[in-house]
Formats: sequence, C-alpha cells, structure tokens
Amino acid sequence: MKEATGELNMTVITVVAIAAVGAFFYAFIWPGIKNSIQRNTNCANAVCPANCSGKTCACTYIDDKGKTQSVTCPNKDN
Repeated sequence: MKEATGELNMTVITVVAIAAVGAFFYAFIWPGIKNSIQRNTNCANAVCPANCSGKTCACTYIDDKGKTQSVTCPNKDN
C-alpha cells in the first residue's frame, strides 16, 4: 500500500509541475511569440516607402477590416 501511495504522490507532483510549466508558458512566453508572429505577418503585407533609411521603416498595411494601419518594419535594404 505504501508503494501505491508513493506512486500516486509522484503522479500528482508530475501533473502539477506540468500544469505550472504550461501556465508559465501561456502567461509569459506565448504573448511575445504571438505578437512577433503578428508583426511579421503585418510587415510581410506592408507597403514601405522607397526612401526609407535606417534599420526600420514606417510602413502601412490594410487590416482585415479594410482600414489602413501603420507598422514599423525592419528595413530590407539594410
């Protein structure tokens, strides 16, 4: 019986640890990844000015509602 109780305790500890890692990922890491994917998608669809200088450019894109939005994208010429 003691062995079964020990195995149950380790199972509970493992499940709690996996849940804690998942919650940490979802709360702190995933928002950054999601924002990066969204920025990259917007920059891929953006129209940038031809006279852009520096490391970044102020570009525009049309969102899914048909409105023109501005986004800062890396300069592809540099």
